[in-house]
Amino acid sequence: MLDAALKSKINLLWDKFWSGGISNPLQAIEQMSYLIFMKRIEDEDIVREQNSKLLKEKYESIFKKNGNCKWSKWTQLPADEMLEHVRDIVFPFLRKMNGGEESVYNKYMKDATFTIPTASLLAETVKIINDMHIKEENRDTQGDIYEYLLNQLQTSGKNGQFRTPRHIIKMMVEILDPKYGNKICDPACGTAGFLITSYEHLLKKNTSKKYVKKGNYRGDKLNENQWEFLREESFYGFDFDQTMTRISLMNLMMHGITNPNIDQKNTLSKRYDESDYYDVIFANPPFKGSIDESEISDSFTTTTKKTELLFLELMYNILTSTGSCSVIVPDGVLFGNSKAHREIRELLIEKCNLHAIISMPSGVFKPYAGVSTAVLYFTKGESTKKVWFYDMENDGFSLDDKRTKIDKDDIPDIIERFKNRHNEENKDRRKKHFFVPIKEIKDNNYDLSKSKYKEIAYEEEKYEKPIMIKKKILSLEKNIIDILNEMPTKIKT
Repeated sequence: MLDAALKSKINLLWDKFWSGGISNPLQAIEQMSYLIFMKRIEDEDIVREQNSKLLKEKYESIFKKNGNCKWSKWTQLPADEMLEHVRDIVFPFLRKMNGGEESVYNKYMKDATFTIPTASLLAETVKIINDMHIKEENRDTQGDIYEYLLNQLQTSGKNGQFRTPRHIIKMMVEILDPKYGNKICDPACGTAGFLITSYEHLLKKNTSKKYVKKGNYRGDKLNENQWEFLREESFYGFDFDQTMTRISLMNLMMHGITNPNIDQKNTLSKRYDESDYYDVIFANPPFKGSIDESEISDSFTTTTKKTELLFLELMYNILTSTGSCSVIVPDGVLFGNSKAHREIRELLIEKCNLHAIISMPSGVFKPYAGVSTAVLYFTKGESTKKVWFYDMENDGFSLDDKRTKIDKDDIPDIIERFKNRHNEENKDRRKKHFFVPIKEIKDNNYDLSKSKYKEIAYEEEKYEKPIMIKKKILSLEKNIIDILNEMPTKIKT
């Protein structure tokens, strides 16, 4: 969440982009992302060099032969020289930074263009980014900027181009708890928030306690081969939008994943043909969307054009035989009465272990969308015996468009209760969390909405006996009559 001062600066910057000829919002976001990336790669380079010195290892700076491409160098130039330098020297370096022609980064960055038109706009953008202090300890800022910029998009909810709140992502990752060695995928990755959070989760699990206490998740328990697997074979993302593909590539690289497995592809289409490959899937796929029937992959057995249903079957298909998935779905998936809705729910229950359904309040995705959603967590390969429900009422932020920080937050309780769900009493359906046996769910046409099973706790109201109420009324009437009798005749009239 950005503070008011930074929001004000971004609003001003947005106006300047607009007046400067960059009227496409995603183009503006892309250009800002390039500049943030330029700063962050130097920050990351410094951190890695310092860590190498501590570990007495050799380290070759990415700027060894291109010192004039460092943010700290070229941002000191006068505005006119700065624009020319970035366009002709820094940006070409950025496009080719990650190796040869065969690299994924090079594939998607070779056509990238630097389109900031004026020196004044570049200078102001640089100043704002410097004011943000985007360093190692503040990795969410790029996503926060992206999220706030998307607030300007009137069609963001329709296009699905909004970012999953990081605290919701962290909750989902903490609950599923991916392990080193897992192949982790997001089939609709956006800015790669799930992949980055999963990476940081694995780093923390493989970091010595002395470093964890300082918040320095350096992964010192991993050897060189394990590091190579973690960075090159653990994380996979797909998105149909080229801008999102570039942003996710830069975001992953800024977090230390040097050659990201990111591909521009619609995973619902015939162009995508993977199956039984990933151990873990995290996703917040587009809601309320549809895809042309001729484009839909032949691997789907569910007859529908609704993307929220197709993505669930896709995730089932691409998971390994014992793979796990945590996904955000609109509430309609849980109770929709179409044949396709029922088939998907039956798939999740009969061919998967549906561990949990966490219902979230409708304000979680404001200001972009007010739809009610839920998190599903399931494992492929075994049928469901019972489902754990949790009714989230607060996520730590107000549920209006402002989304300001508040004290009420169910997320820590959700994580703790989930981990201890088999050791606690979960039968009282008047509480926020409870189990429902699978027979009851089947008897209700595989309905998975919490309202179908949660009981409302009614408090008994206590009323006075009628005779006492009558006495009070008569007493009041007598008092009024006495007051009227004591009043002068003119006033009575």
